[in-house]
Amino acid sequence: MLKRALLNMNAAVLLWGFTGVLGRAIALDAPILVWYRMLLTALIVAFFLTIRKQWLSVPRKDMMALVLIGCLIGLHWVAFYGAIKYANASIALVCLSTASVFTSLLDPFVNKGKFDATEIFLGIIALIGVYFIYQFQQLYGLGILFGVIAAILSSIFTVLNKRVAHKYPARTMVFYEMSTGWAFITLLMPLYIYYFPNAHLFPATTNLLGPYWYQNDWLWLVVLSLCCTVWAQSLALTALRHLSSFTVTLTVNLEPVYGMLLAFLFYKENKDLHGGFYLGMGLILASVVLQMIRILRPKKSSN
Repeated sequence: MLKRALLNMNAAVLLWGFTGVLGRAIALDAPILVWYRMLLTALIVAFFLTIRKQWLSVPRKDMMALVLIGCLIGLHWVAFYGAIKYANASIALVCLSTASVFTSLLDPFVNKGKFDATEIFLGIIALIGVYFIYQFQQLYGLGILFGVIAAILSSIFTVLNKRVAHKYPARTMVFYEMSTGWAFITLLMPLYIYYFPNAHLFPATTNLLGPYWYQNDWLWLVVLSLCCTVWAQSLALTALRHLSSFTVTLTVNLEPVYGMLLAFLFYKENKDLHGGFYLGMGLILASVVLQMIRILRPKKSSN
């Protein structure tokens, strides 16, 4: 069961790796992009819940938790896509690795567990990796800041999701989180439009920089919502029932690897990156591999 959960989690992370590439391909500003992504995701999940007759009632206490998580996910995505717009997909994805540090500190408080010194140490290794990236990529300082904010929010909603993940099917949680997150972003939208009155509110259907299919915002928004959100979130929430919050967050550190390779392939971002980026990536990968070895190693029975 544990190995299957890890397999599901890594499949979800692979799908999330595409979000950076798609986020750069979609011409919309970060808050508008997130608004469409959450709306389409909620509609898609509602369709599946309806045709399969899987609607479930959720008690008020748990519903309030899902509402909070949905709002945090919305803000997390705004910060994440902001990092892509102000830096690039590779840097935005790598900055998410700092989530492991915050999770290792938050999880014992929220889920009433004990601090694990090894987990904190591995999280610090990942944080040092991000430090090296910043030292050599200071041109993207604002993008890196948005990436770290996205990581903090990611760690918070991962820990909170852990508390309710075992109670409800993944699709039920995804629907309520996406729909409430969309409503929250909608409430904030007038404020955004006030400060950015020239923002494009509607997805583009043509792109002078490539063929029609390359940047059809509607096409990529559907792919982003269906594959990288509905499918990926379902896999991740199922895995979360059997894995610790820290293990999940640290596994998500592989997202920069997948996303970086895709960004190299589609956007040639490797031309804009330097040695410090790869040194930081090496440290992040080391923290992930060491944690995987820890949880897969058979525990010694005490006699």
